[in-house]
Amino acid sequence: MGAGNAGTADWYRNFGTVDAPASSPCYAEWSLGIAGDPELISRIELWPHNKRQPLLILAAARFLGAGITPYREFREFLLARWDEVSRIVLSRATQTNEAGRCTTLLPSLAVIAGSTGRPLALIEVGASAGLALFPDKYAYEYDDGASVTRLVPQPDGARSAAEEPPVLRCTVEGAVPLPAELPQVVWRAGIDLNPLDINDPDDVAWLEALIWPEQDFRRERLRRAIAIAQQDPPLLVAGDLNEQLVSLADQAPPDATLVVFHSAVMAYLDASQREAFRATIGTLAAERGCHWLSNEGHTVLAQADGSVVVPEMDDSRLQGRFLLLQDGVPVAIAGPHGQTLEWL
Repeated sequence: MGAGNAGTADWYRNFGTVDAPASSPCYAEWSLGIAGDPELISRIELWPHNKRQPLLILAAARFLGAGITPYREFREFLLARWDEVSRIVLSRATQTNEAGRCTTLLPSLAVIAGSTGRPLALIEVGASAGLALFPDKYAYEYDDGASVTRLVPQPDGARSAAEEPPVLRCTVEGAVPLPAELPQVVWRAGIDLNPLDINDPDDVAWLEALIWPEQDFRRERLRRAIAIAQQDPPLLVAGDLNEQLVSLADQAPPDATLVVFHSAVMAYLDASQREAFRATIGTLAAERGCHWLSNEGHTVLAQADGSVVVPEMDDSRLQGRFLLLQDGVPVAIAGPHGQTLEWL
């Protein structure tokens, strides 16, 4: 993703050819359009490097009301409302809060709960609005091609149709350790540079804008997840994950098994920040038996600074998917929104 126009254009071209096509033909077309549009690229280049990623400008336009249109109309929309687009890009972040990622985390969480025999205390770093902190409150369908394993949460009293939990569906391959029931979570908390408030309509609208245009099922899932979280909002701390993690971990109930997890977060840290984070995790593991789940994309394998986190994983095998590590050991390859899980 080097500096200069070529680097930014390549970033958009890669997003339009590798990341977007399977999920959003619209975003694929828009990204490729921007990649070949020197005027827009030069405007994007005026933003700080961490504000130039494709999803941020696309979501900002959607937040402002851009419809699913051909690139030419999208370009007109951008140019007409560039000041507003810029303001949103500079004030917001890509904080996709995909409850579907719980399908990726659940088997490992259940294994950890089973091995310790205790309920779980969860901390998510890069928590956004904290919707991934409710893996015990959602319903699941894991499909291995021959059969479907269904898991449903214990109802907390009578539920209206509007309060039905989202059903998170996942296609599985390999010996995924699917649990017989959902693990018990007794405490949940998150850290984010800018936590989103599920009771703030603007923040909720931003979460919806981050969902790719054609994915109405994800918007419906988001709304159901928000309804669940609003019944018992998680503790969210604003700040740098490396500065906040230890003090937040100290608040977790001592008789619960602490699990720290993250999805699509490490790409936003440089090598020294990631090193500091891993050191903190190591300390928490040694001092209080903390477990660690890392669910990260190929961007983490080859960072802009050249450092590589998981040297033994062939990048082409991931191609737009995430690698799940449990306590530092690769255990699965997952769809970025939890739609697939291939156990290693």
